[in-house]
Amino acid sequence: MHKGLPEQLYTADQVRKLDDIAIHTFNIPGFTLMERAAQACFEAICQHWPALKSMEVFCGAGNNAGDGYLIATLAKQKGIEVSVITLKAPEQLTGDAQKAWQICLDAGIHITPFSQKTDIRSELVVDAMLGTGLSGAVREDYEKAIELINTSEAPCCAVDIPSGLCANTGNPLGLSVMADLTVSFIGLKQGLLTGQGPAYCGRLHFSDLEVPAEVYDQVPPASRRIRRSQLQKHVHSRSPIAHKGDHGHVLLLGGNYGMPGAVMMAAEAAIHSGAGKVTVATRPEHLPALAIRCPEIMAHGIQDKEALKALLKDKTVVVAGPGLGQDDWAHSLLREAMASECSLVLDADALNLLSQHPQLRRKRKLPIILTPHPGEAARLLQTHSNHIQQDRFAAVVDCVAQFGTITLLKGAGTLVSNGTDTWLCSAGNPGMAFQWSNCDCQVGYIMTKSYIKLTVHRNQEFCISDIRF
Repeated sequence: MHKGLPEQLYTADQVRKLDDIAIHTFNIPGFTLMERAAQACFEAICQHWPALKSMEVFCGAGNNAGDGYLIATLAKQKGIEVSVITLKAPEQLTGDAQKAWQICLDAGIHITPFSQKTDIRSELVVDAMLGTGLSGAVREDYEKAIELINTSEAPCCAVDIPSGLCANTGNPLGLSVMADLTVSFIGLKQGLLTGQGPAYCGRLHFSDLEVPAEVYDQVPPASRRIRRSQLQKHVHSRSPIAHKGDHGHVLLLGGNYGMPGAVMMAAEAAIHSGAGKVTVATRPEHLPALAIRCPEIMAHGIQDKEALKALLKDKTVVVAGPGLGQDDWAHSLLREAMASECSLVLDADALNLLSQHPQLRRKRKLPIILTPHPGEAARLLQTHSNHIQQDRFAAVVDCVAQFGTITLLKGAGTLVSNGTDTWLCSAGNPGMAFQWSNCDCQVGYIMTKSYIKLTVHRNQEFCISDIRF
């Protein structure tokens, strides 16, 4: 789904700046870029629907509409039955968009204004109504057109971005087209890959429209996409004389009454991810189950923080939170872990306890990584999960600023930030959201002296975040 996408991700304003630099600094005519965009989109349409015989193109205003008029012209030239439905009177268009409309009109393509009687009867809808310039809620006529497209049985291809979707956050601005294919141009918009973006853009293609690489040197990206090729250089072959002591010792803290499974699976994942040694600190009652399920894991039943203190010595990293609970036992153990000289990964109830007792963080000088899902992030930031999801990029940076820690915000389009740089993981699939016991899913931590790797495996797809200290 995401093969061939670039690493750099941009906001809407940044993409407009890239476009402006290409036109005015590198002297690429705006209409040439429009022609290239139409060609790239039409080629993607032909690739996905090779037997296509008819299409309807919904055009709004500006360059997005211009792309649509040229796409319709290309379809006509190929013998595809095509018509255009306009949301803005073509006579009011200016510049390149007006030129594209005139070419479409001269090609003899049927062009009609959108109305209450408009019906979709073609095999494909092309959405060229609203581009990245949308800042407020979708207006009434566009809203009705979007509703018509979304309730149609015909698949939809969105030009650059689904109409109504915020390019920066991935959230619909009132209402958004739900596309089956989105072809994005010049700079890949970060909102297409996180928040609700992946649900609205469908399959995602990208074309740089042959813009010179020097253009991108002038606009630093807002965020970056994690690529497998980047990560492979951090995964080295092990020495033939390596032993378990060479590959880190992780201590997992969790498994309160009624919740033994989370820490068990986290421990198994650590083993499978390559940790040399794995120790679990949990309620004594859970030791037999751990020994039966995964005998290679070392397990200790602890009743109080004094028992934990001895286990904290010489550990590479402590992972606290899976099934930890929020009672006095959990609080005292987390407090002891926070006071240790180990690097920490905090998840689940460790995050909930931190949100209730932020003073736990104040004296901590050694590295911490927070790994909240939106609900946990909302508790950390004392807001609501809906607010987190409205702008995940802002939320992950807020977590870093408030707690002074690297933060990994889970969800579709997981984000990792140190406050200065933000990385987005576009790998994975919805199967990873199911209960672990029902899907072959593993989450784990790989430790060395210099960094922690958080990995998630699901069949042949994976995501991995390399977080250096």
